[in-house]
Amino acid sequence: MNVLYEEEGTFKVATVLADNVTSLQIEAPHGKRSKIKAGVVVFRFQDGALPDFLEQAHRIAEDLDPNFLWECSSGREEFGFDDLAREYFGHTPEAAEAAGMLIRLHSAPMHFYRKGRGRFRPAPADALQAALASVERKRVQAELQARYVRELCEFRVPPEFSDKLSMLLYTPDKASLEWKALEAACAETRLGVPQLLQRCGALPSSHDYHFHRFLLEHFPRGTDFPPWGEVALPGDLPEAVAPAFSIDDAATTEIDDAFSVAPLPDGGWRIGIHIAAPSLGFGPGSALDRIAAGRLSTVYMPGNKITMLPEEVIHAFTLGEARLCPAVSMYLDFADDEFQMVARESRVEQVRIAANLRHDTLEEHFNEYTLENDRMNHPFGAELRVLWGLANVLETRRGKAGEGLPPVDYSFRVVDDRVSITERRRGSPIDKVVSELMILANSEWGRQLADAGVAALYRTQSNGKVRMSTVPAPHQGLGVSRYVWASSPLRRYVDLLNQRQLVATIRGETPPYGSQDQLLLTAMRDFELAYDAYNGFQRQMERYWSLRWLLQERKDQVEGTVLRENLVKLHGVPLVQRVPSLPELTQPGDEVRLAISDLDLLSLTLSARFASRMNC
Repeated sequence: MNVLYEEEGTFKVATVLADNVTSLQIEAPHGKRSKIKAGVVVFRFQDGALPDFLEQAHRIAEDLDPNFLWECSSGREEFGFDDLAREYFGHTPEAAEAAGMLIRLHSAPMHFYRKGRGRFRPAPADALQAALASVERKRVQAELQARYVRELCEFRVPPEFSDKLSMLLYTPDKASLEWKALEAACAETRLGVPQLLQRCGALPSSHDYHFHRFLLEHFPRGTDFPPWGEVALPGDLPEAVAPAFSIDDAATTEIDDAFSVAPLPDGGWRIGIHIAAPSLGFGPGSALDRIAAGRLSTVYMPGNKITMLPEEVIHAFTLGEARLCPAVSMYLDFADDEFQMVARESRVEQVRIAANLRHDTLEEHFNEYTLENDRMNHPFGAELRVLWGLANVLETRRGKAGEGLPPVDYSFRVVDDRVSITERRRGSPIDKVVSELMILANSEWGRQLADAGVAALYRTQSNGKVRMSTVPAPHQGLGVSRYVWASSPLRRYVDLLNQRQLVATIRGETPPYGSQDQLLLTAMRDFELAYDAYNGFQRQMERYWSLRWLLQERKDQVEGTVLRENLVKLHGVPLVQRVPSLPELTQPGDEVRLAISDLDLLSLTLSARFASRMNC
């Protein structure tokens, strides 16, 4: 006696060795013996060569058309496989024929629903049609996906991808046919998604790949400004006595700060720090305020920027050369060359800007050499020398003089898709003057707002952690007891908010924001998130252009300084690279030469291999 039984959804055959009513001892065709429950047996049979039985049954099943079988049984509520086999074959079916019918019915779940062991019910006509349509749809999709994969592996973009490239690159729908095909093609070609699409010609600009990703996340509606009306320039402001000058990069258009130097009648100096005053042109809740609150900061990147305010507004309030500009000014009187402060005052006024000095042309006249050798041949040489003396005193009083080697800043200039990178020490006279006077203004205004009990957004640092706060607290890194950001209102929203509070304090008016104002708290939270994201994007694009520079200059070897373990700071570009092949005995500070290769502008990576020591 033989049996056909079901085990884990599969039909098997065996010879019965012992029938114990509720269970059977069986022997499989390959000789293995086991015990099965009687309930799993579908039918018993005598005839048939057991080793070839299932093979014969499957051949019979392949010849059976499930659509025809469905038509034959569609009028029935329920039937057994053996009944249908008897009708189909026209005689009592042989064991292999019955098994073939069972296998075919079991393998056609769209046509037949299982109602018990060996029993089935024909699917309703509408359900069958829907199931068959689904199968056909999947078949067509499978063929389409196979074509997509084939074309992608041949580095051709399927025409159907043309309007889906942004989705595939930045916000992939992983259930879509296009993504599944792209993922399969990437696995086959061993390329990443952007690398494969670039090979296919669908990503012509590696720069735009990174830029559009940022825009999609932070500027999903684009960078154009919505309608905002007209700029309301303030009138009837008193005019400052002394002319002022600014110091900025050559590409700066948002000129926030300027300086003036005037001798006092009894000796000493009156130093003016003048900050652009866009807060005088539009108030809280206005269309321009909503724009600034939405952007929160200007976004900087090599060769481009996304301004916080429209260009027309920037032009109206920037401290441009040969113009009379509205400003919030701080005047500090110093008694002598020791710069002992004897008076301070803040004013809302208009200031005449005599000149916009630029780093690239000022550097040759205002540097350590010209200062040391008294060769300041510049129209503002006397004023710059006074500010240099003050900057050194301010740095010393903050307890920050001579703290380590000055770090290096990098300036990027992109013209016609070519990049130049220049280094500038942050401790140079130009940088020290600007940074020390800005620290002075922001700390003094922070003190003024705190003393007046006026709400403001402070920049604090303790235990190495920098954060924004509505509570005045020390900034340990700068060495000051109070510090607000109020010196860049054209490009930072928190500076604009603080300027409004400061203007109200100077004028004796009620400040627009209270200490628990939800707008102030929301702006603080949103600004920190946006500012971190914008700075991260700027660093990313600086890395991108650094790699472009290496390719542009055909650098296959570069020099660098070991920082620690296998990290090396490359010379000439702001890149720190891990070098696994660095010798173990290499020490921090050692100069090494590296061989570089495999620069990828999409993943922003490169490979670096130790070539030699610089002193060998």
